[in-house]
Amino acid sequence: MESRNKGKNMYKISINDVRVLPGDAGFLIDDGKTSILYDCGFAFTGEKLAQNVKNLLGNRNLDFIFLTHSHYDHALGAVYVKEIFPEAKVVAGSYAAGIFKKDSAKKVMRDLDQKFAAKNGVKNYRDLIDNLCVDVEVLDGDKIQCGEMTFTVVELPGHTKCSVGFYLEENELLLGTETLGVYTGTEKIIPSYLVGFDLTMKSFEKAEKLKIKNILVPHYGLLNKKESAFYLEKGKENSVETANEILASLKAGVSKVQILEQFKEKYYVGYVKEIYPIDAMELNTNIMINLIERELME
Repeated sequence: MESRNKGKNMYKISINDVRVLPGDAGFLIDDGKTSILYDCGFAFTGEKLAQNVKNLLGNRNLDFIFLTHSHYDHALGAVYVKEIFPEAKVVAGSYAAGIFKKDSAKKVMRDLDQKFAAKNGVKNYRDLIDNLCVDVEVLDGDKIQCGEMTFTVVELPGHTKCSVGFYLEENELLLGTETLGVYTGTEKIIPSYLVGFDLTMKSFEKAEKLKIKNILVPHYGLLNKKESAFYLEKGKENSVETANEILASLKAGVSKVQILEQFKEKYYVGYVKEIYPIDAMELNTNIMINLIERELME
């Protein structure tokens, strides 16, 4: 995939999919001089993902690793990539950096990774998770100089407290995060607000103020201008619609088990089953149900 810019201030960059599995995360952004790995996927796919990056870069170094948030399916592969590219700088929000320092958090990520690895037939792999750390901690509005390219950090909390995007103004390119929804290639943008509905709405408002031509979406890839506009509009619409549906069901006395099943029936279809483990879907949906109960129930 390529993001081309015909304006004099825009950068010609390539965006390559280096994922190992459909549910993995990892895209290589490269302007021919400076390279950035956007998310790193699982630990159990980390070595193969790192090799995919190596195959594309050849003798060149990887310069940066951008992590959108602290979840295991986005961050754990960074350790394995750093084995091959030790000079690459891991960039993440300060909140995520704090999470990676907690042994309890690493235990949760390790358990989830091992469980999903087993589902994919992988039982034994090197565990380097304890080495996970951040080299450059960033906050909203910080600038990251990547060779000639300058990315602006955009905090987009809602999916997690540590969710961040990265905006390349000259190319009108947003490296997104799942606060804006899980893109499926259909009209069903899956809501994924796990720490705050109001936070998520504010993040949508922040993203809407950016001039965007393309959004690079975790677990999916690069969206064109029309798809990007649809993603933001429909993602927000589905987030509000889902909150209203959950709230109405709770007020009507519908059990949380039934609400979960209704959500799965609506959203857990087709390509989603390839990229979204069912236990993770159920866990996240239950978190959203409880979140709406706390935030919106009178």
